[in-house]
Amino acid sequence: MIINKSYFFLWFLCTLSLVTWGKKKPITIFDLRCENLINPLAIDNQHPHLSWKITAPEVTMKQRYFQIQVASDSTSLAKKNLADRWDSGKIQSSASIMIPYSGQELRPRTQSYWRVRVWNEKNQASAWSPINRFGIGIIADDKLQGQFIGLSGIQSPLLRKQFKLTKLSPTLIHINALGYYELYVNGKKVSTDILAPAVSHLDKRSLITTYDIKPYLQIGDNSVVLWLGTAWFKPTTGFNVKFNGAVVRAQIDILNHKEWTTIIKTDNSWEASASGYRDTGSWNALAFGGERIDANLNPSDMATNTLNKRKWIPAEQVAIPAGLATPQMNEPNKIQATQIAKNIKPLEASSWLIDMGKALNGWFEIKLTGLLPNQEIKVEYSDHLDQQGNFQDQGQSDTYIASGKPEEVFINKFNHHAFQYVRISNVQTAPHLPNIRGYLIHTDFRTTSSFSCSDTDLNAIHDMIQYTMRNLSFGGYQVDCPHLERAGYGGDGNSSTNTFQTMFDVSPLFNNWIQAWSDSMREGGSLPHVAPNPGAGGGGPYWCGFFVMAPWRTHVNYADSRLIKRYYEEMKMWMGYVDKHTVDGLLKRWPDTKYRDWFLGDWLAPAGVDAGNQMSVDLVNNCFISECLGTMEKIARFLNKPTEAASFADRKNKLNTLLHKTFFNSTTNSYATGSQLDMSYPMLVGATPIDKMETVKTKLMELTAEKHQNHIAVGLVGVPILTQWAVDQKATDFMYTMLKKRDYPGYLHMIDNGASTTWEYWSGERSRIHNCYNGIGTWFYQAVAGIRPDENYPGYQHVNIMPQIPTGVTWTKSHVDSPYGKIAVNWYINKDKLTVEIEIPIGSSATFTAPDNTIIIKCNGKKVQDAKTLDLTNGTHRVELKI
Repeated sequence: MIINKSYFFLWFLCTLSLVTWGKKKPITIFDLRCENLINPLAIDNQHPHLSWKITAPEVTMKQRYFQIQVASDSTSLAKKNLADRWDSGKIQSSASIMIPYSGQELRPRTQSYWRVRVWNEKNQASAWSPINRFGIGIIADDKLQGQFIGLSGIQSPLLRKQFKLTKLSPTLIHINALGYYELYVNGKKVSTDILAPAVSHLDKRSLITTYDIKPYLQIGDNSVVLWLGTAWFKPTTGFNVKFNGAVVRAQIDILNHKEWTTIIKTDNSWEASASGYRDTGSWNALAFGGERIDANLNPSDMATNTLNKRKWIPAEQVAIPAGLATPQMNEPNKIQATQIAKNIKPLEASSWLIDMGKALNGWFEIKLTGLLPNQEIKVEYSDHLDQQGNFQDQGQSDTYIASGKPEEVFINKFNHHAFQYVRISNVQTAPHLPNIRGYLIHTDFRTTSSFSCSDTDLNAIHDMIQYTMRNLSFGGYQVDCPHLERAGYGGDGNSSTNTFQTMFDVSPLFNNWIQAWSDSMREGGSLPHVAPNPGAGGGGPYWCGFFVMAPWRTHVNYADSRLIKRYYEEMKMWMGYVDKHTVDGLLKRWPDTKYRDWFLGDWLAPAGVDAGNQMSVDLVNNCFISECLGTMEKIARFLNKPTEAASFADRKNKLNTLLHKTFFNSTTNSYATGSQLDMSYPMLVGATPIDKMETVKTKLMELTAEKHQNHIAVGLVGVPILTQWAVDQKATDFMYTMLKKRDYPGYLHMIDNGASTTWEYWSGERSRIHNCYNGIGTWFYQAVAGIRPDENYPGYQHVNIMPQIPTGVTWTKSHVDSPYGKIAVNWYINKDKLTVEIEIPIGSSATFTAPDNTIIIKCNGKKVQDAKTLDLTNGTHRVELKI
């Protein structure tokens, strides 16, 4: 009897084990990317890179093999396992990021379908991933076949082509608009994209966007409409624009017997009709204006029967100077959030002040009733009120001419505004708050980070910066501000790149933006301060050198080396331009040009900081050149150019020696003016001798306390440099004390004065949606959470976890979604014990370093003897430390 019970128990355990194994989650492949895009229909090259992420039940699984299949037909791939373009076979590799395609040559205007599977170290295979798609766009010798068409003097025409189909086949439309456009097929808007395409340097390049329109087509009669806006394509912008009106060219291709054939292209057989939209601004700085919208001239809907009632004339073929036209390589703009108005109050007769509750960049919508035919409504926008609560005119306004229908809706289409407050005039009755909306617009990138801690002030600062980044990043670049200048300043970009790339998945955006910088380069390697570059913008070397720093940071943060490979030679050209203006070893002011002016060091530091002092300007700019030389050394080594790397390293060492000799005052133990930037930058770039580091560090803290009462005292250039210095030096309470200041200058000063986005000036002048002081954002992740990428293993393949604990903060929760997956660090203090919970994705590893004044006592429940560091594999870990 005892034997039978034992047998039964053993049988039960075995059965339970089998059931449990049967329910065990499989190895799963997800988030497939081609060129870091999801299912791109048209990329700009014939050698794409493929990426994926992995989840698995095993805590410490490692990918040991992968197999990629690429086919011309998705059905054959799925059902017949037919990979006619590339079957990699089972490749031994742990790589899963930016794997180069290695199959048969891919021709322009072709579509491919791909999938991947992997094996772990036990040789257990995943299922095949879902099948994804990518296409090769119109590139190389394959030219877009349509002619540019438009209507002279008309900024926003409707362009239409009607045609018949006897059968439905896969169908793509390739659109090359020099301004904005919207696409409609058979009365329906294609996609939720808006304000398309992305920006480019129009004197050299325009972008092609591609859509799959088969779902919108029908057998029989069909109609395609392109509704245009001019955007940057204006004679007033500084680009070489001669035609007064919006233009586009396009072609429609169908797949017929495995070949793509063009069936329609733009020419004067298309019909044109003027709409009621037009821009009111020149799109120069401080003159972006808005839209004048005549509802009487706009279609009530886009149905063919409705459009047939309009007056149509032949479209004009427009001669446009030859330039590059290449596929857009970043995500489109989309509406990302909806904000309902929070308050409305009357002003003078028939005018109303609307408060949206928070600042946003995007569109404004309002439903109105009881308007008379041709009644003109004026809508003005501002990001803040003055101290007396009065509306601040920022040159942003729209005009709406009513149709007289019982209910009318005003909404933007081909422009956008940055605002919290809206003044609406010539409306007799108060609009209802639920009928008033703002739409946040930005490029369709993903938020890939989160941060919270026990200090609500830190949370508020972090959230303000993260939200600001979303408001500044649209059209495939990042601007200083969306409303006043709308310019892709390199200094603003340099200041915020690490914050932006830590918080969001924006590798494609940088791909587009850096392309514009390359296109904006002038003879001899000279660069502007702004790209795209329709006209002069102020700045200095820190602005131009964005072209060096951003590609490297994109490589480090995303393991995306395309930019450093593609533009390395041009980076060297700019470094050569720097050499031409170097005197006795130090860079001096170069000449202003029609595309660039000023020669700044720091910019918009708070009152009392002499950022314009020539000693400071020279020190800051030459420290930046030292940083660029160090970056060029790292790029050259990655590209296997050891001789060039050694040359850059030697030049950096010589410059650092000269920097200390020229700018260090041994009597006061300070550099140049003794500002926070002047003191921290030489230490950051290695110009300060090791034996002087503690002395200079101590002096910086003394000056901060004595001269600035422990407030932050840097501007656009200084914020990220002081931040990185503080992270590297573990000056945690130094930074924390500055962030906690509630008076001027400081982030809490902004928040206490109603800010939801960061300002242009610490005092709140001019723009209050601005990219000036956002470089502090990395401190929350790299210092407090301790998540720091390892430059030697880019894309967080290896990550350093090094939390720094501000005095008084008792817990932190944070994560960063890396190219490999989620990296999370949560720590909390309970009496004399610190517990750190860490999550590392498959494909990554980590080194954990204990915070100062702590000792590791346990890892995953096992005792550890007096350790300060731990090597961690992927999976979840619990580290306990004694304080």
